[in-house]
Amino acid sequence: RKRIWPVTHVPPRTPALSWASGLWAPDGDGNPKESSPFINSTDLEKGKEYDGKNMALFEEEMDTSPMVSSLLSGLVNYTNLPQGSREHEEAENNDGAKKKPVQAPRMGTFMGVYLPCLQNIFGVILFLRLTWVVGIAGIMESFCMVVLCCSCTMLTAISMSAIATNGVVPAGGSYYMISRSLGPEFGGAVGLCFYLGTTFAGAMYILGTIEILLAYIFPAMAIFKGEDASEEAAAMLNNMRVYGTCVLTCMATVVFVGVKYVNKFALVFLGCVILSILAIYAGVIKSAIDPPSFPICLLGNRTLSRHGFDICAKLVLEGNETVGSKLWELFCTSKFLNATCDEYFLRNNVTEIQGIPGAASGLIKENLWSTYLTKGVIVEKQGMPSVALADAVVDMDQPYVFSDMTSYFTLLVGIYFPSVTGIMAGSNRSGDLRDAQKSIPTGTILAIATTSAVYISSVILFGACIEGVVLRDKFGEAVNGNLVVGTLAWPSPWVIVIGSFFSTCGAGLQSLTGAPRLLQAISRDGIVPFLRVFGHGKANGEPTWALLLTACICEIGILIASLDEVAPILSMFFLMCYMFVNLACAVQTLLRTPNWRPRFRYYHWTLSFLGMSLCLALMFICSWYYALVAMLIAGLIYKYIEYRGAEKEWGDGIRGLSLSAARYALLRLEEGPPHTKNWRPQLLVLVRVDQEQNVVYPQLLSLTSQLKAGKGLTIVGSVLEGTFLDNHLQAQRAEESLRRLMEAEKVKGFCQVVISSNLRDGMSHLIQSSGLGGLQHNTVLVGWPRNWRQKEDHQTWRNFIELVRETTAGHLALLVTKNLAMFPGNQERFSEGHIDVWWIVHDGGMLMLLPFLLRHHKVWRKCKMRIFTVAQMDDNSIQMKKDLTTFLYHLRITAEVEVVEMHESDISAYTYEKTLVMEQRSQILKQMHLTKTEREREIQSITDESRGSIRRKNPANTRLRLSVPEEQVGDSEEKPEEEVQLIHDKNATAFSSSPQSPGDEAETAPEKVHLTWTKEKSVAEKTKSKSPVSPESIKDFFSMKPEWENLNQSNVRRMHTAVKLNEVIVKKSQNAKLVLLNMPGPPRNRKGDENYMEFLEVLTEHLDRVMLVRGGGREVITIYS
Repeated sequence: RKRIWPVTHVPPRTPALSWASGLWAPDGDGNPKESSPFINSTDLEKGKEYDGKNMALFEEEMDTSPMVSSLLSGLVNYTNLPQGSREHEEAENNDGAKKKPVQAPRMGTFMGVYLPCLQNIFGVILFLRLTWVVGIAGIMESFCMVVLCCSCTMLTAISMSAIATNGVVPAGGSYYMISRSLGPEFGGAVGLCFYLGTTFAGAMYILGTIEILLAYIFPAMAIFKGEDASEEAAAMLNNMRVYGTCVLTCMATVVFVGVKYVNKFALVFLGCVILSILAIYAGVIKSAIDPPSFPICLLGNRTLSRHGFDICAKLVLEGNETVGSKLWELFCTSKFLNATCDEYFLRNNVTEIQGIPGAASGLIKENLWSTYLTKGVIVEKQGMPSVALADAVVDMDQPYVFSDMTSYFTLLVGIYFPSVTGIMAGSNRSGDLRDAQKSIPTGTILAIATTSAVYISSVILFGACIEGVVLRDKFGEAVNGNLVVGTLAWPSPWVIVIGSFFSTCGAGLQSLTGAPRLLQAISRDGIVPFLRVFGHGKANGEPTWALLLTACICEIGILIASLDEVAPILSMFFLMCYMFVNLACAVQTLLRTPNWRPRFRYYHWTLSFLGMSLCLALMFICSWYYALVAMLIAGLIYKYIEYRGAEKEWGDGIRGLSLSAARYALLRLEEGPPHTKNWRPQLLVLVRVDQEQNVVYPQLLSLTSQLKAGKGLTIVGSVLEGTFLDNHLQAQRAEESLRRLMEAEKVKGFCQVVISSNLRDGMSHLIQSSGLGGLQHNTVLVGWPRNWRQKEDHQTWRNFIELVRETTAGHLALLVTKNLAMFPGNQERFSEGHIDVWWIVHDGGMLMLLPFLLRHHKVWRKCKMRIFTVAQMDDNSIQMKKDLTTFLYHLRITAEVEVVEMHESDISAYTYEKTLVMEQRSQILKQMHLTKTEREREIQSITDESRGSIRRKNPANTRLRLSVPEEQVGDSEEKPEEEVQLIHDKNATAFSSSPQSPGDEAETAPEKVHLTWTKEKSVAEKTKSKSPVSPESIKDFFSMKPEWENLNQSNVRRMHTAVKLNEVIVKKSQNAKLVLLNMPGPPRNRKGDENYMEFLEVLTEHLDRVMLVRGGGREVITIYS
């Protein structure tokens, strides 16, 4: 017998890329999204049925929690395809044909990291400026300079190795490593600094190429020529600009046509660099045995330029006659002996010495110490006899070797530092490496060690082999215009000249290839919105627009035209980049970030901290003003990304730093309540959302923005009815809606949506639990329940009154906005008008502070402030006005002051009418909660017992149904002639002039509310209503004349106050743009709640924009500084 097991049907799924297939996988919209084996790994193939019973307990969780076997399988198959030039090259080779699958990268440490780093580190400075740096600074200071710069890059490489071994290295290289460790703000700022550094490096290499071409290979190619020495320097700069622009155009065209040509020649350029360095060492060895012949001509101790003469002598023999040499003609008016000559020329002898004495000459002692020069000074040899002239003016047209710039140690550091950059060349190829975590640390550190050894040995060997005046001769004028380092090389100076030309040319091409891709990576990350256009390119992904921008920025460096001025600029950008790499590692370690587990064993946070300090010190050593400019640029980029950039969460270390700082600040806030001088409204804004989770009244957030101006704490809260399990998705949508609205209204703060079984409890939870530690709200902002009269479910106004009570109990200030739809949006402007403050009772100063804060916003800026206060019968209104003016002066608040006198007056008929209507409505609202049987019983009790007060229909109001008494009073026989009074606490009177703490209000025991009745009236009503109830009798019952003396006298007095005060406010402030007034507290007896709402309605009638303010029981404004 066959046993058939039921098989669960699995619906077919849309094919999707496996989560383990690569770094980027398209989402449903076709947009690339970052994929990782560890995060959000939910795109497993779910078509496979789950067989077996061993894990049946977890069957329902297979969609979100994959099996360990599936996870491990995905990790093994994890590929990290290169995002660089290889795909672009293959796309060109395929010519639109179907792409072949990219093979797994197979480059090792030597070819993938070591050689690229070597090629990028060795560059134009080694060949064109290192000899000059040694000649100016001396061996000792040059040695210190090299050690300082190489230590900086070595420490940075150690930090970078830690980043590289902390998980899978993403394709995209150093920018990805930095940005994913530092976060989008710092990552974007550092990435753009790195980009600018790489771009200016391209400009520096191009300028080096042109300098080699025009100074050492084809001097005749110069377009501009100076007539004298002063114009020669300017002509050289113009030549650099013209040829530099041409070379930049050619290089950009080559890169645009295809990077495959650059990649094919990369090995040739690397060979040129290595051959040139080997030629230098070979020349050093040969100079110790057989020094090359490069004679230097000195006049006294002054070095002469060889451009205008060939023989180093004053006189020569022509036939049998002794005449002046070409050198003589340069200093004299003619070649004859009787010519007028320069006095220094006549007094000093001409000497010829060897420019390259060799390593065995003992020259190292002379070149040990520095010889800094100022601009225009002649390069002199120390220790040579010379007859100096007093007050002699040197002619710049004479054939001396002059210093072209003022030199000092910090300048030399800025010029030299670019020769140690390029350490990230290996990490930029992380996608092409077989094992990036092993290759990047090993290859980079070995390359830095190799180049550091070459630089340190070069400093010592140059100082030991080459004469000091030749070293200080930047352009080799004393050695027939040869490249100074070339004079030392073997077998010929042309090895260095040609080798350095091709190596600098190749380095320029590499910079123009790498910089656009770096900009493209930043643009595609979307963290800098205005750069998104540079993420596009050709069909194969070539960054065309990024290349165009790179060429334009590179042209700026070429227009500067001086290698010595461009070098410090790119030094700043690279140093800033390296500083932030070290900062990232140090921060991650010190914060003990759980995910920071680098495998690199030689890393310690002190090394990162030392590297960061060294980078910062070198920035200010090189050029303090360039350093400030670079930091300002990075800061502006940081703030721009923070303000406008896309929100990214990369699990960065800076987020951990923010959490630590926030924790520290919160703990500090716990130490005590803020001082009155530091008090500001920290708002909890309670908003209502509709069925689609959209905010019903967005004007409330506009007012929040105007009130806060982006300062302090703002929490926007809302409550959804139901259970969390059923409604958590709606809560998420509501939070997203709140965030969008907050962003649109420019409200900086947090949103919180609470799900509760009823609105009352939800609001209570928000009031109690919003905020964290000392960072809690102290003010609640809420809208007035507009339709509280019409709603059959009168929980709306009950919830509102309970909210008022809870804010009072919690010592929180309360702001209630009425007629919210009329409040201005953030785009509106009031060109004139008043903000009126009606100061009835003292609430701690909230009424004074709120208009002051509002007038900081552009909506209310042109509104003037007026303060009204009410004088009673016994008050001296003139003295009150003087006192209030003085008080405002001490508060530093400018406002008009007016004292309104309210005299005692009789209670009007209108007040009685309003009270009658109010009590009628109370009875109706109470009746709404009765069942049909109870309602009939209530009507019978009215007609039989006649215990309710007789009311008539109010024609000015809406149609009223049958009213019921507020409470069934017991048998009248038991309480003859007894009058039961309504509660009325003198201290809690709605508009008492004395301040009162909210705590006192809550502690008073409530008393019962009854209507006033006498025995005679009860008996009369009883005998009058014995007949059966009919509709006609009920109608007649309503039409009877009211007995005003039977009304609750406390309600009448309260209504009288509300009516009279409303008349005064409307008279004075009807045209005001905003009216702020004290909000009276709710009655202690909950049976009078519906009457409280009516009092507030009457108080604020006929006013456009009203804000009712209730203080939190503490002073919020002070006259003291």
